[in-house]
Amino acid sequence: MGARAVSGVLALLAAAGVTAGAQGGGNRTLTAVPGIKVGHHTLAERPTGCTVILAEAGVTAGVDVRGSAPATRETDLLNPVNLVQIAHAIVLSGGSAFGLDSASGVMRYLEERRIGFEFGPAHVPIVPAAAIFDLSVGDGRIRPGADCGYQAARAATDASVMEGSVGAGAGATVGKTGGMARSMKGGVGSAVISLPSGLIVAALVVVNAAGDVIDPATGQVVAGVRTADGKGFADARKMLRAGAGGTPAGRQNTTLGVIATNARLTKTEATRVSQMAHDGYARALAPSHTPGDGDVIFTLATGAAASDAGQVGALAADVMADAIVRAARQATGVAGIPAVRDLK
Repeated sequence: MGARAVSGVLALLAAAGVTAGAQGGGNRTLTAVPGIKVGHHTLAERPTGCTVILAEAGVTAGVDVRGSAPATRETDLLNPVNLVQIAHAIVLSGGSAFGLDSASGVMRYLEERRIGFEFGPAHVPIVPAAAIFDLSVGDGRIRPGADCGYQAARAATDASVMEGSVGAGAGATVGKTGGMARSMKGGVGSAVISLPSGLIVAALVVVNAAGDVIDPATGQVVAGVRTADGKGFADARKMLRAGAGGTPAGRQNTTLGVIATNARLTKTEATRVSQMAHDGYARALAPSHTPGDGDVIFTLATGAAASDAGQVGALAADVMADAIVRAARQATGVAGIPAVRDLK
């Protein structure tokens, strides 16, 4: 694709409210970690979609499922007591449990390229997946499937990740403690922390939370349940203390995250990093990890740099919170659900 074509694509994406997470020059997103690619495929007619994180060389992987209403596939493989040590891709999808079929398309894409564990003529790639519940946005009969995963994998690149209402975040919403009628748009966000030592810790998140998005730096609501007139923030924290902080939207939630790092981690350490990264959810989402959330965080470690798992986990929590705030700020309104930019 020539420079003019690339520029045209980026212009169209910008017009749609989808931006790259690069700030101050350079790649400031998950793909800043060498060996990691990200691709989206959006079903604009609903909207919904899927997001694929490729690690084609195979990387150490861990996961922590903290929410009590998860929709997941192959996460048991990443338990430190189990045999498999690596993953070749992670799939994040809309469509609730139906959307988990997106992983089948990613497996087909990787097998065609002879990526995965070799068994005779077959190659079996390891592709864990998780999905958000977004069926209440648009026509819930339109769901990501195997073709969505295949197309997202084909689109995967190591360029800066496109953020906002794209891929798995196309139908994501936040601030549902006052019901869907007062909710706002969520989406995909990404951020990175790079140390002088060469250590890189990056996050990608699909924010579809019951709670509000909070900027940890200020304590202020970035996006969330709106006031009755729809023009301001009711603040879910205040609602909770007033006894009005239920979740009438039921189990229509879930925030999905991926930490990628060039650190050298064992499978057990990668799992611990995922656990620590959930602190980022708690800092930037209020409330988080509710009975109606299926919150999940995966960690991928490429092993290029020596590091301390505790340091990586602490940085993972910080960068995850940054990514959550970016997801809200980069989102665009859809199906009558406003984004942050629509309230200004």
